[in-house]
Amino acid sequence: MAPAITLAAESLSAANTGFMLICSALVMLMTPGLAFFYGGMVRVKSTLNMLMMSFISLGIVTILWVLYGFSMAFGTDSGSIIGWSSDYVGLSGIGLTQLWDGYTIPIYVFAVFQLMFAIITPALISGALADRVKFSAWALFVALWATVVYFPVAHWVWGAGGWAFELGVIDFAGGTAVHINAGAAALGVILVIGKRVGFKKDPMRPHSLPLVMLGAGLLWFGWFGFNAGSWLGNDDGVGALMFINTQVATAAAVLAWLAYEKIRHGAFTTLGAASGAVAGLVAITPSGGAVSPLGAIAVGAIAGVLCAMAVGLKYKLGYDDSLDVVGVHLVGGVVGSLLIGFFATGGGQSDVAGLFYGGGLDQFWKQCAGVFAVLAYSLVASAVLAFLIDKTIGMRVSEDDEVAGIDQAEHAETAYDFSGGGGGSAFSAAPSAPAQEAKAKKVDA
Repeated sequence: MAPAITLAAESLSAANTGFMLICSALVMLMTPGLAFFYGGMVRVKSTLNMLMMSFISLGIVTILWVLYGFSMAFGTDSGSIIGWSSDYVGLSGIGLTQLWDGYTIPIYVFAVFQLMFAIITPALISGALADRVKFSAWALFVALWATVVYFPVAHWVWGAGGWAFELGVIDFAGGTAVHINAGAAALGVILVIGKRVGFKKDPMRPHSLPLVMLGAGLLWFGWFGFNAGSWLGNDDGVGALMFINTQVATAAAVLAWLAYEKIRHGAFTTLGAASGAVAGLVAITPSGGAVSPLGAIAVGAIAGVLCAMAVGLKYKLGYDDSLDVVGVHLVGGVVGSLLIGFFATGGGQSDVAGLFYGGGLDQFWKQCAGVFAVLAYSLVASAVLAFLIDKTIGMRVSEDDEVAGIDQAEHAETAYDFSGGGGGSAFSAAPSAPAQEAKAKKVDA
């Protein structure tokens, strides 16, 4: 998305434009995929709330992006911190065939592709907050977080003039701007709102592992658009490199996670396979345009093991990250971003080489600057936003509502109808067979 090599754009390319529209649709599909992934990992009583926490991001962030988000992220730079362009406000000053600077695709196509990244990033945070957050408070948090955190950070990393972009931090498709950003935000919020009722005492197992696997599959599928599309075209093979590295790293991470799980816990679990896939996808996101396929195997395998180890930290350190957003997205994003400093070949998206390819540690230190600046800013800003919301309208549902089930309390629905009456409080269960027989006898009499 912010490559070191730029193309000399002379005219609109129908091929690249069509490709990028398809990639945008693939990235959009990732948010419902994430909803299924998270929805299967929670208990039955929280399923719908988990789905809704992702879906509401599709609504809120889309509107904010059109009104001012695109302008803040990709408008004219101001102080290397934020962008702004009046032509981008409301997307009202953009011509139909006006090209994104240096590329062969229209600005509208670039804007909608980037919109899908802006949508899924706050949705990622939601997995850490499962079971206990008011839906209205979550919606407000999404709006504020996108404005205060995501839009500025996207400008730092990908916007022309952004400080990380100008420093030379490599983030092909979102290791810092998306995954570290979301993972650090998740940690900041859960430190403010506290643990679920029964954390470390009650069993909180996934209620539907098939739903988890479906969500992971949709994420893996959509991630090809997320990653390969971030080169914004198909003219030089870099997008193809990113495509194959996405598959390779994810496969390696699945195998590494399962191997660690077997050694550590004695079993190969479906949840481990799904989580390993996501860990590999996260780690290759920043690095896939800079490393070779062999490097992608290393990135995926390292991320698979380290993320598997990291998910257990919440029990040792006492923070309640419900669905392992910190362990997978924050840790995976950090690992993938920093490994660029070691495995970058100099023959992919740019001529920057890492330590193992003769480039020394210069790029590694640049990666450190980007990683830890985004981590610190998102952690602090997100905690402050959560604190302010908690002290005004309140972030958490009541303890009674949490124990009874947040789906019924916040949405007046349940994910599964076991009564046979069609679902919801507006429907009553069908009468039992003995009751029907008794009624028939009464009528006959």
